[in-house]
Amino acid sequence: MSSKKELLSTAMKRTSEWIFSQEIPSDVTVHAGGASFSLHKFPLVSKCGYIRKMVSESSDADLSEIKIPNVPGGAEAFELAAKFCYGINFEISTENIAMLRCVAEYLEMTEDYAVGNLVSRTDAYLNEVALKSLAGAVSVLHLSENLLPVAEKVKLVSRCIDAIALAACKESQFSMSGRSDSGNEVVISSIVSQPKPIVDWWAEDLTVLRIDIFQRVLIAMMARGFKQYALGPVLMLYAQKSLRGLEAFGKGRKKIEAQQEHEKRVVLETIVSLLPREKNVLSVSFLSMLLRAAIYLETTVACRLDLEKRMGLQLGQAALDDLLIPAYSFTGDTMFDVDTVQRIMMNYLENEVEGNRIGYHADDECGVTLLSDMERVAKLMENYLAEIASDRNLTVSKFIGLAEIIPEQSRVTEDGMYRAIDIYLKAHPALSDMERKKVCSLMDCQKLSREACAHAAQNDRLPVQTVVQVLYYEQQRLRDVMNGNLMGGDSPALPPKVNIFSTDIRPVSDELSSLRRENEDLKIELVKMKMKMKEIERATVVSTKSSPSADKPPLPRKSFINSVSKKLGRINPFVRADGFPLTNTKARTRPSKDRRHSIS
Repeated sequence: MSSKKELLSTAMKRTSEWIFSQEIPSDVTVHAGGASFSLHKFPLVSKCGYIRKMVSESSDADLSEIKIPNVPGGAEAFELAAKFCYGINFEISTENIAMLRCVAEYLEMTEDYAVGNLVSRTDAYLNEVALKSLAGAVSVLHLSENLLPVAEKVKLVSRCIDAIALAACKESQFSMSGRSDSGNEVVISSIVSQPKPIVDWWAEDLTVLRIDIFQRVLIAMMARGFKQYALGPVLMLYAQKSLRGLEAFGKGRKKIEAQQEHEKRVVLETIVSLLPREKNVLSVSFLSMLLRAAIYLETTVACRLDLEKRMGLQLGQAALDDLLIPAYSFTGDTMFDVDTVQRIMMNYLENEVEGNRIGYHADDECGVTLLSDMERVAKLMENYLAEIASDRNLTVSKFIGLAEIIPEQSRVTEDGMYRAIDIYLKAHPALSDMERKKVCSLMDCQKLSREACAHAAQNDRLPVQTVVQVLYYEQQRLRDVMNGNLMGGDSPALPPKVNIFSTDIRPVSDELSSLRRENEDLKIELVKMKMKMKEIERATVVSTKSSPSADKPPLPRKSFINSVSKKLGRINPFVRADGFPLTNTKARTRPSKDRRHSIS
């Protein structure tokens, strides 16, 4: 039977060549893909089952016109199929193999009508050439996207996807399916420690695929053992290319075409669903870019919450720009999306609380790392507060709500919080006294640096009660230094924290002036004391070197204690550089009737 088919096929080929060479007038016009072809029935019916059925089933014996609707690949594909029927040579390549395979299936050019027909020829090329390389398989798959659903019917799409998944797993170092979980953690840590993400050479090729086909490729890769955490760089490349041109970094939403917006929304939601679940695989800046795009495109709430949670897990690695997410609204609200950042911070705190509940110890290395991470996050949030504080539309409740979730124990100093508060008060001069007090209650004045205290003491924007509190703690710091608190002495008892909401009967302005004068006096006395100490140390060194006899006891030094203000309280004896106590039994001192203490 096969020999008869081969003889018939050879005879048809010779007949077709003779018809073509003799320029016999066409007897049929074929309309396909928006073009018309003047052809001959005999070569077509010899290899095309579709056309043979139309001719045989037609009531018109002299059928002169054939219409073929919805030809896969259009006029170009049908022209190649017609050339094949006439025996005209042409080159099969990865650029035309997809449409040739689909049009061959559509026209029923199978072995049932001719040996070595177009279906078998295209299948052979796919198996032996096109699908042997990853680049070839990607190219054929990309071209197949415009040939659906015929490409799915002939299983061309699934064959390309399997070929890509197999080749990618062979090329990649992240495809070992038998690796243990501990091995996974080692690889993840190595990825994070590298300065640049590992991107395989084939990742760029996959970015040309449509999002649904791209998703199927990645799922097939993971089914063959490709590790999900290694998909991060591939997803980053695809997202950057697919979301390019999206104005997601300016204020306000610029209107785009509805179809384009829908396509980008589908792309973004699919990418987020494919993101690896492992921590530290993706950069915070990339997650921030996705979150900006998600808010801009108004994706599903689940998509945005997923991105916020991912950012919260890695907030310690974020920079200030990663949190400056514009508020895409036309209502004239705040410049930045404060609510989103607040939810990100809450996710971070919930994760840290969960980590502590599982078991972190302060003396462990993990505990130290956790503390330093929280300090970085606190500093980041203070900088964020300072950045958004100048926004005149930022309400007091939003400012306070965001500031209150920053853990107080993670703030080494309150300088950052004070800076944000000062900027906010400057940008909102119309605040009431009660609102200003509430804002200033966010900072702990005991943890302000000397520079911040000096600035706050002269800051007219702060409530008077806050300035009093700052001066109290500044005075306490000066007393601690001068009274030898670091040397074991007792400091004067001061209230642990001044209530800035209290209503004292005494005039606050008088108390404020008194505290300022007293602090200035204390500073002057402290400078004098330091100078005296230096003089004593120099005199001690000189007298030791010039002493005629080593057995002779050192000369007593003049006491300087009486020069210290009575306001300083009790002062401990100073110890000389050579280890002997300074005595003033023979020193000449001015008698004092109400002497509060003596040094013997």
